[in-house]
Amino acid sequence: MSRPRVCVLILNRDRREDTLACLASLLARPYANLDVVVLDNASSDGTAAAVRAAYPQIQVIETGGNLGYAAGNNVGLEWARRHEAEYALLLNEDTIVDPDFISHLVDAAQARPELAFLGPIVYHYSEPEVIQSAGGMIAPDWRTFHRGQNEPDRGQYARPSEADWVSGCAIFLRMSVVERIGMLDPAFFIYSEEVDWCVRARRAGFVGLVVPAARIWHKGVRRDYAPSPRVTYLSARNHLRLLHKHRAGARALLGAMAGDLRTLASWSIRPRWRDQRAHRDALARAMVDFCRGSFGPPPF
Repeated sequence: MSRPRVCVLILNRDRREDTLACLASLLARPYANLDVVVLDNASSDGTAAAVRAAYPQIQVIETGGNLGYAAGNNVGLEWARRHEAEYALLLNEDTIVDPDFISHLVDAAQARPELAFLGPIVYHYSEPEVIQSAGGMIAPDWRTFHRGQNEPDRGQYARPSEADWVSGCAIFLRMSVVERIGMLDPAFFIYSEEVDWCVRARRAGFVGLVVPAARIWHKGVRRDYAPSPRVTYLSARNHLRLLHKHRAGARALLGAMAGDLRTLASWSIRPRWRDQRAHRDALARAMVDFCRGSFGPPPF
């Protein structure tokens, strides 16, 4: 019996070696009915040429600019739609995957038609047995967090479990659901866009699931990860946008803004945080831009 058609979308910007390593793991024992598309967001390191040389069977699309995660992946989702894929997998270029992880995601999705989005267990690449995400959750005040983050895997998440959202480093969706709820919102550019997408799917009556038999290892986030001011800006601005877009309520929105203001005060007043001035300025700009309705690519 033929397997459902899956289109894997790998978005890259200046991560040539990571992209080639990701492809090598993905194609070590490829899923039986697979399209792989590398989306290159105007890299300057020769990624597109390197992928074409190493993997001529792979479709490479050069987007022409740094479109961010959302708009860049939307280019790939449109390709998947035109080529009649049943499922799309958005996969970060800085991941290494278990060769059978797509099969596990497909099997779980085929068993439950109400599932819209699925994800694997994500581990830290630098600590292969330590969990980075066993599914995303949304607290009553709309704080978002990764279940199991930084926990050694002792089998505590061995059963498939529903999730409010799954990590954007590997998110597996039915294309029929994408047709219903729409593509990623490019106003987010990067960060919180996968949460928004999953919330939209859940509000349309669908369910999300983490499939523990599916496993990947993600390089981009470590336990000692120190975000840049640009990440501080995008994370803060986009979280406020998420709350506003989904009408989380005045209490949640004002609570998030009050927390940001407390952080700003701490970074401005306390001597121990003087080295955080770039983050302070980024956070202040994020709040101003949210209030102005200025979204999309970051201003710096």
